[in-house]
Amino acid sequence: MNQYARLLIEAGPLAAFFIANSQAGIMIGTAVFMAATTVSVIVSWHFERKVPIMPVVGAAFVLLFGGLTLWLQDDLFIKIKPTLVNLLFATVLFVAHVTHRNVLKRILGTVLNLTDEGWRTLAIRWAWFFLLLAAMNEAVWRTMSTDAWVNFKVFGIMPLTLLFSAFQAPLILRHQVPEESAEKPTA
Repeated sequence: MNQYARLLIEAGPLAAFFIANSQAGIMIGTAVFMAATTVSVIVSWHFERKVPIMPVVGAAFVLLFGGLTLWLQDDLFIKIKPTLVNLLFATVLFVAHVTHRNVLKRILGTVLNLTDEGWRTLAIRWAWFFLLLAAMNEAVWRTMSTDAWVNFKVFGIMPLTLLFSAFQAPLILRHQVPEESAEKPTA
């Protein structure tokens, strides 16, 4: 699957959430978000015959907290979902660091080939970034309108994540392990 299709699959549910919320409110927006997230995971699986763990965990949280939002007719649950997801990711990365396990390497090891120090540094940076996102989400949903929170979720969290990822390029380049040239068979 090419990069543009992957971006559409990953960002599509957020776009659908934003549009549905702006047209019909947070409850319809939440229902559309749940449906679009489910479709996104199914489409991802269809094209790649595997589903990466992060989208599955994200989808589970969307379905759980979206379901609670709709069932209880209380938008609190969909608003705290990003906080809890980011806290979960941060906790996993911090615990893995303390226990000398490299969770990020297991998740991204097929995409990146870094030194152990590079993986450790990258994991700690992501853990702190997830904590920052959790704190920002809490500040926004507690102090702003629901529509402002939706705008932050769509136009704040995603761009901040992409920007943070881009800023990791020097670390990745510095700790990248060169591809070993294929050994030539002997005659």
